[in-house]
Amino acid sequence: MGKRSSQRKSAALFDSDDDSLSTSSTCPSDTPLPKDNEDVDPGGHSLESYLDALYEKRGSTRENALSGLVDAFASYLQIRFAENNYITLQHQLINSIKRGSSKEASLASRALGLLAITVGSGDNAHEILEESTPHLSQALKSGTDSLKRSSVLDCLAVVTFVGGKEYEETLKSMELMWQLIHPKSGSNVAAPSKPSPAVSAAAISAWSFLLSSTGEWKVNSNIWQEAISFLSNLLDKDDRSIRIAAGEAIALIFEIGSIDKISKEVKNSTDNFETEGSNVRGFSFVEGLKVKILNQVRNLSVEAGGKGSGKKDLNSQRNLFRDVLAFIENAECPETSVKLQQGAGVLVTSTWAQLIQLNFLKRFLGSGFLKHMEENELLHEIFEFTPKKKNPSGNSEFSSGEEKRLFKLQNSAASKARTQLLNKHRMMAQDRNTGRFGAAVADEEF
Repeated sequence: MGKRSSQRKSAALFDSDDDSLSTSSTCPSDTPLPKDNEDVDPGGHSLESYLDALYEKRGSTRENALSGLVDAFASYLQIRFAENNYITLQHQLINSIKRGSSKEASLASRALGLLAITVGSGDNAHEILEESTPHLSQALKSGTDSLKRSSVLDCLAVVTFVGGKEYEETLKSMELMWQLIHPKSGSNVAAPSKPSPAVSAAAISAWSFLLSSTGEWKVNSNIWQEAISFLSNLLDKDDRSIRIAAGEAIALIFEIGSIDKISKEVKNSTDNFETEGSNVRGFSFVEGLKVKILNQVRNLSVEAGGKGSGKKDLNSQRNLFRDVLAFIENAECPETSVKLQQGAGVLVTSTWAQLIQLNFLKRFLGSGFLKHMEENELLHEIFEFTPKKKNPSGNSEFSSGEEKRLFKLQNSAASKARTQLLNKHRMMAQDRNTGRFGAAVADEEF
């Protein structure tokens, strides 16, 4: 407790509005070479010097320190430094998000997310979530800078994904994101200023990332109908990044069965009460929405392009919506594979939830994704992945026949689970395609 309380005390120094409380440490580039037992970044700079520099008055000095921390956390698994300093780090990073320039707040947001990924799931990550959420929420509501808001959204998604212990914590973050996606939806909350297309796309991606971890957004069917209908409208937006983000969200919603569940609930309500009023109209609305989405997805999968549209972005859109179309019509999930470094194995995904998580974390970790995928136990848990062991020369190797047998069993179990899930998706697709594109819904409860 002594060390933790002293960390809180030192972190509180920067919370004061009195700049005279800033330390007099030098810029990291001016510090002496680190000692052998110090944690260092890829360039050999002491991570402690970066932490000290976060107390400096000069914004550019703090920005340089944050850049160093981001590179260090992304490139290597800095577990010892993170666990020893996470309290001080989280306070300083939150201060930079609250008070720093757009660049400083953006760097601090990424560093805070990387800190959560480094400490992994557990009490430390949960504390980071509890401490940061109020400030991240305020940054989303009060600011207008697109770079800062997009970075804060990514940070909120990561710290919630890693640190959330209860469903309600995840739901709270999702609701904050949804208020940016659909500002009029927060009736009792002051609506944030209208987001830019980049912020809207970031909010949708962050929301989908968290939804992928819950299996279902546990709200009533009316709210689900509103959400799906709004996402469908986003498929007609001019901005391609919004269309792509909305398409991924819709694919995930189909995968977790929410549209079929709504259709079944409304249909049962109609059958039970034998009314010709709102229930019938509701059922027709849901079924019509399915048809509308299918037509939108089909059109976007073959879009010829528009004025000023980049070829790369257009190809990304076509490929995505071809995959979405194949899933809606035939329950064919896009299978992806990522080859890890030095023969550590191949990561394979076969569901939309896994693909969304993979793409989000690859983008957030950047060039450090492969290193974290190889060594970070948190990512092993997320993707249920066991990397191959390596001998000192770096070659893949099992140290015993028993380990080799266990590895085969684990991969066999994962393959079996993927096969069962694909079979379930195919059965659901057959039900959806019976009659008028889903007039019959799956009997299974979700």
